[in-house]
Amino acid sequence: MPLIIPEKIPAYKLLKDFVFVMGEKKASRQDIRPLKVLIFNLMPTKIETENQLLSLLGNSPLQVEITLLKTQSYESKHTPKSHLDSFYVSFDDIRGTSFDAAIITGAPIEHLEFEAVQYWSELCEIMDYLRAHATSTMYICWGAMAGLYHFHGIKKIPLKRKLFGIFKHELKSDDIILSGLNEIVNLPHSRNSTIDEKSVRKSKDLKVLLEGKKSGIAVLKDKKDIFVLAHPEYSKFTLDEEYKRDITKGLKIAKPKRYYDKKGKVQMSWRSSASVLFANWLNLVYQETPFILGK
Repeated sequence: MPLIIPEKIPAYKLLKDFVFVMGEKKASRQDIRPLKVLIFNLMPTKIETENQLLSLLGNSPLQVEITLLKTQSYESKHTPKSHLDSFYVSFDDIRGTSFDAAIITGAPIEHLEFEAVQYWSELCEIMDYLRAHATSTMYICWGAMAGLYHFHGIKKIPLKRKLFGIFKHELKSDDIILSGLNEIVNLPHSRNSTIDEKSVRKSKDLKVLLEGKKSGIAVLKDKKDIFVLAHPEYSKFTLDEEYKRDITKGLKIAKPKRYYDKKGKVQMSWRSSASVLFANWLNLVYQETPFILGK
C-alpha cells in the first residue's frame, strides 16, 4: 500500500521514484475497491498456472478480484472441460468490460511462427482490447514475446540450446517496478526462444528493467505494459517436473542450472523477488487506475 505524506515534505520528492507514495490531497479523494484483474491463461496446465499466479496476486494487502479468460478459437485439451466451463469466460463474455490489470501467460508453442498459432488472431484482438480497457497488462514468457511482436515489431529468435534454470539478473533502470528488489535478482527461465535485443535497444518506447549476462533481457516495459520473459510465477518444483517430463519423453536436455544443490535438492531462490515484482505492479496499477473503470 502507498505511503501517504504531504507533497511538500522533502521526503516526497526524494521517495516518489523509488517508493509508492501518495500525496495527501490525492489520498483524500481516493475511494477503495477491489482491483479487477483478468488472467488470459494460455498454458496447457491451466490449474497449476492458476495456483501459481493467484498465490502471487494474493500476497498483497490489496483486494484483487479475478476473471479467468480462455480462448474461443482453440479448445484446451489438457484441462477438464468442467473446470473451464465453471471458472472461465470467453472474450465475447467480457466485451465492453474494463479491467484494472490483466495477465497474459506463456504457452509452449515457441517453435511456431506467431501467425501460425491457431488462436493468433483472437490473441491480437484481445491484446488490442486490453490496451484500451486495462490500466496495465503483464505479459509472461511466450506471452511477452507475442506482445512485443504485436505492439513493437520485436522478432522472436530461436535459441540453439534451451534456456533452462535459475539465472541472475541486474537492475538496469531506476523504476518503481523494481522498488525493493536486490541488485541481483534470481528468476526462472524455461524457453527455447529469445527476442531481438538489438531492436529493443533501438526502440524509444521500450525500457529494459532486468537483464542477465546469460539470460539476456528478462523484464522490460513500455508506457503501459510490462513484459516478463522469465517465469517468476513458477512454484518450487515446476522446473523439476519439466525436466523429469522431458527425460521421460526421451528428449536431450540438461539439468536446470543453479536449481539443485549438491545433494540434488531443489533450492527456491526466486520467490521473494517474484512477490516484490508482482506487488509493485499491483501497487502501480492501484495508484493509476480510475475508480470508475472505463473513464
